[in-house]
Amino acid sequence: MRIQIKGAKLLLLLASSAIIAACGGQSSKRNEHEKPIITVTIEPQRYFVEAIAGDKFNVVSMVPKGANHETYDPIPQQLVSLGESKAYFRIGYISFEQAWMDRLMKNTPHLQVFDTSKGVDLILNHEDTAHAHGDHEGHSHAVEPHIWSSATNALIIAQNTYKALCAIDKANESYYLVRYDSLRKHIEHTDSIICKELTHSTGSKSFMIYHPALSYFARDYGLHQIAIEEGGKEPSPAHLKKLVDACKSEKVKVIFIQPEFDERNAETISKQTGAKIISINPLNYDWDTEMLHVTKALITQ
Repeated sequence: MRIQIKGAKLLLLLASSAIIAACGGQSSKRNEHEKPIITVTIEPQRYFVEAIAGDKFNVVSMVPKGANHETYDPIPQQLVSLGESKAYFRIGYISFEQAWMDRLMKNTPHLQVFDTSKGVDLILNHEDTAHAHGDHEGHSHAVEPHIWSSATNALIIAQNTYKALCAIDKANESYYLVRYDSLRKHIEHTDSIICKELTHSTGSKSFMIYHPALSYFARDYGLHQIAIEEGGKEPSPAHLKKLVDACKSEKVKVIFIQPEFDERNAETISKQTGAKIISINPLNYDWDTEMLHVTKALITQ
């Protein structure tokens, strides 16, 4: 399994980062007027943190734009940046954090870590679709990790982010409160648009997607998400036939694909059912734009 990363790989990365820092000389030392750094895991998180932090911090993502959090490994320059960070805001349960967080934190013991998933009503990847409540203990590998694909969860992430910023920079608490209130209202407005559009839509309440990144979106708005993946792997021919049958019986008109996954199976299903393939990017920095893009695809089917 990918999570079983050899310690030698991390040691090599750390050694490389040390060399980079040394070669940088005086340029690696932060100017007293330079803004402190907050590190986050993914781009949608950077959207939330920057919205509240404003000009008080530089916010950097460990999994950069266009990368897949399922397979991404940090590069030496990122380890340098992490060592200079004031805090790390984690998103909760995605593969990158499962593979790397413990190792990264052991090598940056000074770093404050804040869990922005705290309080989210989690979906477990079990057949009984039971829920858990913001607890990383136990079977975290079974948690549906894409918590940000939900306005309800976005409000929780925003609140956790606001509290974390106040904890590390209490002097600017009133500044963060104003910006948090603004973000909260924007999230609520985005949610109201989605609710209105989907409520008045006469299209199917079911949609298909290669990788099940919209589980929380579907739960929020009473939709049925059908994943093409079978246990996180390419579907077998028998499963592919079941998907085609499900697509027809549930009148699915939209198949979502993500840039980091192979779309051949989606194309096969599309040809046999007439469902339209729509490209989405759940890791898009522009969280609100992406949420509305998904909504538009569902109401124009």
